[in-house]
Amino acid sequence: MATLNPAANPDPRKRLRCRTLWLGLVLIALLLTWFWAPLQAYGRTSAAYGARVACSCAYVGGRELGDCKKDLEPGMELVMLSQDVAAKTVTARFPLIASETATYRQGLGCQLEPWRG
Repeated sequence: MATLNPAANPDPRKRLRCRTLWLGLVLIALLLTWFWAPLQAYGRTSAAYGARVACSCAYVGGRELGDCKKDLEPGMELVMLSQDVAAKTVTARFPLIASETATYRQGLGCQLEPWRG
């Protein structure tokens, strides 16, 4: 006589949800792989631009760093700014992708640190 074993016969809706989850994760991984180079280039460019503009705003323009955020172009809301007043630097970060630093030098203005490859 056969008995019904719930573990051997899982709910079909649960299996469908599990397969859908795995399919979604695979799709996200494929999209990240496909778009990684353009995303990395956008992140690095955004971080460099943000650092340079915010450094000039803070040290040449004499404004607060929080006020300088509004000088960034639309679409750069993900760029985060931080300031080191003692070193006269501003660092801009694009989350998980890039970080760039601009340093103020008297007579030269704000300059980006050299790229590290």
